[in-house]
Amino acid sequence: MAITTAEDYVAKREPHRRAHLERLHGLRAAGILIGGGPAPDGRRVDIFYRLQQPAQVTPAVEEDPYFLAGAWTGYTPSSFTHFVEPWEQVPLVLDGSRVATIVEGPAADEDMAQFALIEARGAGRLAFGGLFEGARTLAVLKTPRADEALAWLGDTGFWKRDALAARPWLHVL
Repeated sequence: MAITTAEDYVAKREPHRRAHLERLHGLRAAGILIGGGPAPDGRRVDIFYRLQQPAQVTPAVEEDPYFLAGAWTGYTPSSFTHFVEPWEQVPLVLDGSRVATIVEGPAADEDMAQFALIEARGAGRLAFGGLFEGARTLAVLKTPRADEALAWLGDTGFWKRDALAARPWLHVL
């Protein structure tokens, strides 16, 4: 879920932060939440839910205290066609110290890209990620360095390297 935030996101979220985090912990305990966090500049939030039906999208986002308070202003859902699950649930980190990189772009070879993501997870480089319709990739890579994250995927030859884009992401949970 790609979530847009209000101009004054940090101020609007603060009074509701505890309720938001408690809700996310509950969703995680129920197996619904995979992970989430904001961009370092607070202009976007990416949350990864495990939802079975399209009707679950609206309550997943719109019942969140941040959405109800106006800190989140909109969202765009996307469904993975292939997904590489995380091997571990990372602990909650609120201080911004766990910076990851989200890499997005088209795979040149969808089947081999899926295997490459599994290998990246095995090598400790991929937190989770996968492919959308049309072989579009979104991978959460365990490095704060965009150049390194791009190389991890691009050097495999299974992605169109010049079409990959990287952005920083705070892996909160």
